[in-house]
Order: sequence, then structure tokens, then C-alpha cells
Amino acid sequence: MILKAHIEQVVLNQSRQNISKKDEIQRENIDVVHPVDGFASIITGLRRCGKSTLMQQVARRYPKKETLSLNFEDINLIGFDADDFKRLYAFINDTGCKVLFFDEIQIVDGWEVFVHQLLREGYTVFVTGSNASMLSVELGTNLTGRHISTEMFPFSYSEYLTYLKKKSSKSCFMQYLADGGMPEYLASKDKRILLSLLDDILIRDIAIRHGIRNVDPLRKLTSYLLTNIAKPYTANRLTSVADDIAVSSVLEYIAYLRDAYLIDSVGQYATNVRTTQRNPKKVYAIDSGISNAVSLSQTDDFGRLLENHVFLNLRKKHKGHIFYYQGNGECDFVVTDSHNKPSSLYQVCLELTDDNMQREIGGLREAMNQLHLSSGTIVTLSDEDHLDVPEGTIEIVKAYDRTF
Repeated sequence: MILKAHIEQVVLNQSRQNISKKDEIQRENIDVVHPVDGFASIITGLRRCGKSTLMQQVARRYPKKETLSLNFEDINLIGFDADDFKRLYAFINDTGCKVLFFDEIQIVDGWEVFVHQLLREGYTVFVTGSNASMLSVELGTNLTGRHISTEMFPFSYSEYLTYLKKKSSKSCFMQYLADGGMPEYLASKDKRILLSLLDDILIRDIAIRHGIRNVDPLRKLTSYLLTNIAKPYTANRLTSVADDIAVSSVLEYIAYLRDAYLIDSVGQYATNVRTTQRNPKKVYAIDSGISNAVSLSQTDDFGRLLENHVFLNLRKKHKGHIFYYQGNGECDFVVTDSHNKPSSLYQVCLELTDDNMQREIGGLREAMNQLHLSSGTIVTLSDEDHLDVPEGTIEIVKAYDRTF
């Protein structure tokens, strides 16, 4: 049990800490985080990617006397349980605050019941969490239809430039591909920060949450997937990577890694869902810096990092509607509409050369032909061109000049 006076002191201490922090750059998606009466605003994303900063920026839109913020991962709130929500509720009533901001509240069982009660009483509620299952299991029970979600990602390239006060260039973009976009890491460039973050996610967000006692197979699987971004995988082949655990366990672990926003994957495009599920998937990292931190390679594979970058840009806009095309040739990304109808195609290569020209353009043209699309895009590091082909047109664009 945590006394109301103790909760009050924690809120005051956290408020002082937030005031003392330097003002960070304004995040690009701040404009999409706005309240709707009767709905909780949920912000999810990779641990320490900037969700709390975004929420503080949203809080500044309101008079300070109307807002109350509480981070549930504070060491002084260890032991906070569902019964303590009653004392928090009483404290909120005492303050008269009507706009509430809760960080990582999902670590407390019954949080969604508490938030639903606040919504019924007219409070404006913002919540952050580091696990996508917040939007499925917990929210699917007591907050069904009463929440609006926003996903948070590490810094985009433009945010990276703003944060480091740099101008865009080919060399700067290549550095971004290697660095990723985690704010704490960019401030120091100490890879131990990323490795510590990864360990934190595996233990706190996955192992403890899902009752995994032997973490070694999970670690090995995670390291393999993050080291092999933009490559295909099957659950059957991954069992040997993870100490020969069962295929069902591999699938569960991959789902946990996706929920924790460490990785994501795309399947092969097919009109039949079972065909997509049966074929290999390609894995991508939500942050390329974390991928590089765990990679055993001594050199950066900028071709795969560029493909990962394009995936992330597409993923932010088209969650659940991204596939790859595989026929005689291959096209890296097929974006579909809500009816699973292909709408755009993207091929990614570091540069077009005599050695790869036929393969890259041929794979894209085949996809255009088979999927009945009259245009496609090839994303490169620095090439620009326009090609007329029998299937339609192909635009060749520089990655650091575009968003997708």
C-alpha cells in the first residue's frame, strides 16, 4: 500500500525533475496527439524513444495548474497496485487537475479500469506505454472504443538533423543510418547505452511480463534477428538459433519483440492470406542503431540499413499494409490499401551499377506487371533519374531527400 501523501510527494518530485530538464526538440508527430472528449490518448513506442518528452510537450499546451503528471516507473512507486489507484484518485480530486498524464501506467494491473473511470468523469487522459499489447489485450477489455492511439518512433532523419544541429548531406545521412535515432545514444554515442536499453527491454518488457525464466534463447534469437535486418526468416529455421526451442516458442518470442517495438516484419504479398503466412518473412529493426550495436559485423552494411530506413518510413504510414514481392525477381516493398490491393512499389539499393541494374529494375518491372501498377520507385543513396519502361514509369530518388 502506498499512502496518498507519498503519492503527492512523488508527483512533486517528478514535476521538479521535468522542469529542470532542457527543452528537447519538438517531435514531428506532436500535432496528431490531441484529446477527444471521452477518449484516452495512448502513446506507445520503443522504450526511451521520446514518448515522455512528447507527452511533456503536449502538457505545455495547457495551463500548468490544470495538469498532473505521474511516471509509474519511479522507484518510489514500487509496490503500487490496483488498490492504490483509489488513493491516487483522491489526490487528483484534491488538486482539481482535469488533464492527466500517466507514463508507463500499464505496469500496474487494472490500469485500464482506472482510466475508464476518469474518462467517465470528464477527465482528459494521456497515457504512454512501451508495449503494443496495450492496444490489444488490456485496451480490448475495459477501454474498447474509448482510446485513440499514436505510435512513437526514434528520431526521423529530419529530427536527427535538428537534434544534432546539422545540415543534410550524403555523409550525414549515412551516419544517421548507422546511428539510428535514440536520443540518449545520440547525446553520447556510447553503444553501452543501446545495449543496456536492449537488456532492459528483454528483461522488463518481455521476460518478466511473460514469465520467461530462461532468457538465453530469447537473447540469441533477438541478436540474430537484429543482426540480419532486411533478410528473410522462417520460424522453423530460427529454432536452431535459439537453443532448439519449439517453433511455437519462436513465434511467441517474435511476437513479444514486435510488441516491444524492437523489430517488425513483412510477409510476401499474395491475394491469399495463408500463402502470405506460409512463406518467409523479412525482418526489420525499429532502430538501426540498436541493430548495429548488437551486430557481429565489423562493417556497416549500408544497403540493408537503407532498406531498413525505407521500411520505417513506410511503416509509420502504412502499418499492416506492407509486403515484399517474390516471383522470378524480387521487389522490396509492396504497399497495399485497406482492401489488400497494391497501391505502390518500392525497390531499394545503395546505388545502381552495371552489376545490379538488370536485377533491381527487372524485379520492379515484374512486380509492376504482375500487380497491375503503372509506376514504381527505386530508392538509392544518391542517384536520381526517370525511366520510361513498357509497364509505365520508374522514378529513381535519393533517400535523404524524400519521405515515403
